[in-house]
Amino acid sequence: MNSLKLEEIDFNELYIRQKKDSTFKIKSQFEWDKKAISMNKKVHSSMYNDDFLQIINLNSCESILDVGCGVGNLSLKLASKLKNIYCLDYSNKMLEILEQNAINKKLYNIKTINNSWYDDWKDIPKADIVIASRSMEVTNMKEALVKLDDKALKRVYLSYKVGGSFLSNEILVAMKKEITKKPDYIYIVNILYSMGINASVNFVRSEGRNTIYTCLEDFIQSVKWSIGEISEEEHNRLVVYYNKIVKDKINHIEYVKWAVISWEK
Repeated sequence: MNSLKLEEIDFNELYIRQKKDSTFKIKSQFEWDKKAISMNKKVHSSMYNDDFLQIINLNSCESILDVGCGVGNLSLKLASKLKNIYCLDYSNKMLEILEQNAINKKLYNIKTINNSWYDDWKDIPKADIVIASRSMEVTNMKEALVKLDDKALKRVYLSYKVGGSFLSNEILVAMKKEITKKPDYIYIVNILYSMGINASVNFVRSEGRNTIYTCLEDFIQSVKWSIGEISEEEHNRLVVYYNKIVKDKINHIEYVKWAVISWEK
């Protein structure tokens, strides 16, 4: 009996199928625009930022391209260490807030670029380092990875959530909600391998969403942000779960695990 060899498996095709079937859908530009102000209030103080940046090797580098930069939680911290910072995002509101953040900090080497994964990148500048932090929710992973690799002169760093779900199992059980998980980080490692890239993998943490639950409404909205609209029955179950479990754990920090995948050119 013939056995299937690793190189015969099309991990990108498997990724595309699972991503399409996943319960967790890619957010629109409009949705991220709406999220920008609230994100700016909390993301800069996250433990994730310093943990991610500690992994980045800045030696002999002068420039960085931050893909999916958001409000600049990473780029703002790198601006004092590098000559040129290019910040790419498809949310105009995110970039608007990032630009104001830079002005407030008197940082003048940051250039914003309004672009998406699905636009033509021919005019996007190359940089010594390319990062894509928590922004790799794409329909075709290989195409996105090729874009990152093409724009990097020396190194690439990306991060991707571990586990295939943006909601904890406890919340899903409480809702009695069955989901189809999104592809996990190991798909990326295998796709890179098929591209001839041997990537390194590290792991970092961020604070879980329970740190932003100040009331029942915040909790319900956070679940909806992750999973989309919910039924009346699911809503009622979440109310019970919040009052029984979540309300008393608001000051208890839970953590989310991220895989940081990187490679040298």
